[in-house]
Amino acid sequence: MTETSFPPGARIEVRDAEWIVRTCAQLATRGDGPRYKITAVGASEFVRDEDAVFFTDLDTVSLLKPEETVLEQDMTPRFAQSRLFIEAVLRRTPLPQTEKGLALADGFLLDPLPYQRRPAELALKGLRPRILIADVVGLGKTLEIGLILAELIRRGRGERILVVTPQQVLEQFQHELWTRFAIPLIRLDSVGIERIQREIPAGRNPFTHYKRIIVSIDTLKNEGKYGQHLEKMDWDAVVIDESHNLIGETSLRNRLAKLLARKTDALLLASATPHNGNSESFAELIRMLDPASIADDRSYSAKDIEHLYIRRTKISPEVRDQMGAKWPDRGPSVPVRCAAAPAEEKIFEELTQVWLAGDRCADGPVVDAKNRLFPYTLLKAFLSSHKALAKTVGNRLKNAKEPREIEALNTLVDLTAQMTDGDSAKLDALVRVLKDEIGVRPGGQTRAVVFSESVETVRWLAEVLPKRLGLTGRGAVEMMLGNGMSDQQQQEIIERFGLSDSPVRLLVTTDVTSEGVNLHRQCHHLVHYDVPWSLIRIEQRNGRIDRYGQTRQPQFRALILTSEVEGAKDDRTVAEKLLDKEETAHRSLGTAEAVTGEYRAEREERRLIQDLLAGKTVAESLAEQQADDPFADLFGSVDGGVAGTDPLRADVPRLFDGSEAFVKEAVDTLGLLKGLEDDGEMLAFRPPPDLVHRLSALPADYLRTHDVRGRMKVTFERELARRKLDEARATKTMWPEIAYLSDLHPMVDWVTDKVLVRFGRQKAPVVTAQVDEVIFLVQGIYSNRRGQPTVVEWMAVASDGVLDRKMTDVLAAARVGPRMINTGRAIDLRPLQERVPQAVATARAHLEERRSVYEKQVVEPLDSYRSRLDEWRQLTLDGVHASQRGRKEQRVSETVERQQRLLDSLKITGEPLLRVLAVLVPEAPDSGAVR
Repeated sequence: MTETSFPPGARIEVRDAEWIVRTCAQLATRGDGPRYKITAVGASEFVRDEDAVFFTDLDTVSLLKPEETVLEQDMTPRFAQSRLFIEAVLRRTPLPQTEKGLALADGFLLDPLPYQRRPAELALKGLRPRILIADVVGLGKTLEIGLILAELIRRGRGERILVVTPQQVLEQFQHELWTRFAIPLIRLDSVGIERIQREIPAGRNPFTHYKRIIVSIDTLKNEGKYGQHLEKMDWDAVVIDESHNLIGETSLRNRLAKLLARKTDALLLASATPHNGNSESFAELIRMLDPASIADDRSYSAKDIEHLYIRRTKISPEVRDQMGAKWPDRGPSVPVRCAAAPAEEKIFEELTQVWLAGDRCADGPVVDAKNRLFPYTLLKAFLSSHKALAKTVGNRLKNAKEPREIEALNTLVDLTAQMTDGDSAKLDALVRVLKDEIGVRPGGQTRAVVFSESVETVRWLAEVLPKRLGLTGRGAVEMMLGNGMSDQQQQEIIERFGLSDSPVRLLVTTDVTSEGVNLHRQCHHLVHYDVPWSLIRIEQRNGRIDRYGQTRQPQFRALILTSEVEGAKDDRTVAEKLLDKEETAHRSLGTAEAVTGEYRAEREERRLIQDLLAGKTVAESLAEQQADDPFADLFGSVDGGVAGTDPLRADVPRLFDGSEAFVKEAVDTLGLLKGLEDDGEMLAFRPPPDLVHRLSALPADYLRTHDVRGRMKVTFERELARRKLDEARATKTMWPEIAYLSDLHPMVDWVTDKVLVRFGRQKAPVVTAQVDEVIFLVQGIYSNRRGQPTVVEWMAVASDGVLDRKMTDVLAAARVGPRMINTGRAIDLRPLQERVPQAVATARAHLEERRSVYEKQVVEPLDSYRSRLDEWRQLTLDGVHASQRGRKEQRVSETVERQQRLLDSLKITGEPLLRVLAVLVPEAPDSGAVR
């Protein structure tokens, strides 16, 4: 048997039925030759629309021979069935490996911003789409990921997708991909997993139940529960959001990420803070994308990894030029000074003279050297609230053993017990700011978010603020915590805050919402009740409302508690200075994340406290940290494009003007939808059972909210879809009732399949057109060992060979379109049928003649990587001590062998797959061309 594969779109015969190939993956080869796993949809009568999976070592799978194609005269008005069939084949055929341009960039519910398309351009350049998107907070990384996934789906490389995010952004991510791109993801939060476990047999792999899944990293890292299932899964694409959480060799998240990296073709990592200041850790992250990318963990530059990494800031030229009114400049970070009340001054005095005095304390330090940072833990707790301080002191007392420390802790217990809510200067200031400056009041529409590092502070504020603000209605003040709240509770709170008609006016939250969560839809006011001692954390918080899509100027305030106690380290000592530094860095650099050179909030804070203990000022500490950063170039602005240019566009063959024309003609010609209502903007109908079956993959909340299985409402009108999306944010749900029909929408996919299966087994239509001779339209595909199309040619074959014109140009010149007139003139098909084998032979000879050209296109980037692989091997082993060389050499050899196998799998293999699509014959009956 000649080595072959079964490219997507090919027709195969299995179990005496005809199927259309969706995907084909090569399995491990055994002695009897290559083995394939094929997913297909039924095309013949008894299996029509049925999904199936075949293995070539279990079933006899036959490619239908193009020479045996049966020609059939099209008698439908305007040759609609033929035109629909050709368009459906064009749509169902994945773009080839050699096509690096963007195919779908304009087809979604997005603003046309080239900077957001730039990551997709970078991803498609590589051998495999594996990149780190490191854009700073707020630029739209979710949209950039959606664009990449869309391109992969169009290329037949996005059938199985796994998205891994923090649990608080699950629904937000799912919502964006569905409403913007029509990419459905099944959400496996705690509720979703319970539902699937009820639906599938015990012990079954939950990740095989649906093709495209979104799950939280904390759920997925449960190795005992899901590890065995993940080991058995292969993915077309894996997305890991907030991927800086993966760094750390021993963490469960790290092991999970490494497993997924091995089990997927495309890998998309996203993080605004992917670098922790340690070159080895960052190299570990990059090696998940390409294990042979970095030879020396301690010495590499942004240039070395530019093919795997893209980073822009708000002031990057391309971003700045395209942003316009979609992201107003942020307002100033306003410090709101609050003079400490007498009860608070007593605590300041105790902290200053006893805990923070260290060796200067009359009775000596309260804690020993190994606990020397703890006094600052007390200070930070107090600068948050007396409730936070009381909790911190209480926790410490449980384990304290030294009498001196126990006595000092008990003194703080007494002082905090004497303090009432009325003694809190910050609380008074917050109420004043919210009421008088921001306008959060009963009957008002303004919303605000208040951040605190302390769970105790958040609980306390959520308890006292409703009465102080007069917001006593149910749900007016929401509280958001990390631990203690389920993923479902967190998602519901975030959703309510984003709905304009919900009663919530104030969200009080810990930093659980400081990463990835969108709070800007209905809010542009943010208050730091306490200020983190980290520029990164301040930036992350501010990014919740200062982000792409914000229509009003973001406003920031921070409560600064001041003291008259001599030597007291109040909020002016650290918080106010960090607030100013973050604002300055943001305006001048576009981000504050690289200022300290620490790259992690926890490390920033620890370093700062250590410097304060050493007697340095905040300014001195920041200056020294920045000077010590040897990896600053990795966090520089990497634009990846030139302002004013657009990424390369793909050459996508089409017969129809767009999806709207194709879908509407298919629905009308084939009578696919009964009771269809079309008002010119919206289509409304009851979906047929086979379409309802496909809808099960849509977000459960969307299906339930709008009873989509009972009645679907869809539109091709982008402005209507935008308006409905905005209106949805003003209702009790985030899901719009009218869905935008992008090329990826399940309904468009369903229509395409319905058109394909209407033609009988291995048939091709004959169409009368404005041509001078008979022209056979033939599709030719070369595939790689993975079953992925490597080269796709659309050929027009005449009597003297393949025309030197694109098939779509030939169709346009022949006036094949909706204005055609089908007279129904009978055509003698016998002479045409006799010419089919010769037309196929001519097309095959053309492809084989050009094979060397195709192979050069494919092989050149493979050879380039192979050379880089050899160089990496040499650089990695250079200088390795003899005692360690054996183990090192083995690991390097394993990596090289694995990458070599990857390269081999991407080569053209086997013979071309040919398919006769249609035959064009001259209109004039006396031309002799159809005899």
